[in-house]
Amino acid sequence: MSQPGIALLAWMSLAPCAAQETPERTGDDSALPAAPAAAQAVDTLPREDASRSIARAAEFLVAHQGRDGSWGSNAPESTLETGFALETYYAWKMASHGIVCMALAAVPETPARRAAFEDAVRWLCTHRLPTRDSDWDIDFVWTALYGFVATQELLGDPRLASEEWQALLRGRANAFLDVLVRNQALSGGWAYYDDPPFDIVPTWATSFCTALVLPALAEARSRGFEVPASVVERAERYLRRCALPNGAYSYDLDPVTRISGVEHINLIEGSLGRMQVANWARRRLGDPKVTDDVLREGLTQFFRHRAFLDHARTRPIPHEGFHANAGYFYFFAHYYAAKVINELPEPEREAWHARLRPHLVKTQWESGGACDFLDSPYTVNAGTSFLILALSEGLPPYSKRAPVGSAGAQAPAEGAPTTLETERAR
Repeated sequence: MSQPGIALLAWMSLAPCAAQETPERTGDDSALPAAPAAAQAVDTLPREDASRSIARAAEFLVAHQGRDGSWGSNAPESTLETGFALETYYAWKMASHGIVCMALAAVPETPARRAAFEDAVRWLCTHRLPTRDSDWDIDFVWTALYGFVATQELLGDPRLASEEWQALLRGRANAFLDVLVRNQALSGGWAYYDDPPFDIVPTWATSFCTALVLPALAEARSRGFEVPASVVERAERYLRRCALPNGAYSYDLDPVTRISGVEHINLIEGSLGRMQVANWARRRLGDPKVTDDVLREGLTQFFRHRAFLDHARTRPIPHEGFHANAGYFYFFAHYYAAKVINELPEPEREAWHARLRPHLVKTQWESGGACDFLDSPYTVNAGTSFLILALSEGLPPYSKRAPVGSAGAQAPAEGAPTTLETERAR
């Protein structure tokens, strides 16, 4: 792990968002709103339950949006969140905002949701980017990671096809890309913390941060963005080197991966929050080693051991759970499990999604929101959005995109449809 700061708030570095009615932590889950009775102790859920949960979650987000189109404030809202650089709180805010934009883009449209969506996208594209305000705490990179993913997703949204929207989105995407290029670690990946010796270029990276942005970087090349081939190639190589023989992915890359004892973060049980995003990213890049059988085995291990994610969810100390699982991996892991499912042949998908839905719906509050860590507004907004995105992946028509190819792939000829445009035309 990197730096004492990780012991306080490891990966879900998103950002305190506007004051919301979330329960106070009392040391156990009894203070949290109860999940709906129908979602308790069930093995599968039908699509109709997913649609209802998505609608409730969307209304929660719309109801808590600020007048300027954003969610949250730029200050710590818990004593467990002090000690970070001042700029970090704004970085968390903008990072979670990008995830909310993706969620609002995914839900069925109503006039209120459309207005909230457009206000949110405009805020993302027009407000200043966070900057580095510390040596080890580089959470502004986390903003760039999900900011770039969000802008790439939004560029393909037909509601944002006007010249004005496209110019705003492309301008902001290029700004996020610049941050990523300048802050790619020497090893080839990205992270939101750094290790000494501290310098302009970070020295530390994690497998999951690298994986979540890789497909967006590769696809951006097909949209004409000037993504250096070496950036994607180095990141792809870093991720492949994090893959372990047991199917897990190491948290970060060590020259020699050491797994000691029966409860280690790099065992399958400790890799549940990383396996799905890493397998999905490599599959999207066309890695021939990530076959359907590899995806199935990863999902099988996920469902076999996911009780470790349940154990860690809502615990306020990072990596407090068995095998160093952390609460903030819960929704992240389930979202990318849903994306992995959609890489499998279509006849298989509904059965997998039906198994995934109960573990999302059971976490939802009566208000429609959801959270897996600290109950801070930024994690509530991000958790609620990941819930929407994960459930939406399981609603037909499924969208299995063609692989975007590796870093060496060239942009298509002018006028040729992009991967996303081809998919939307189907």
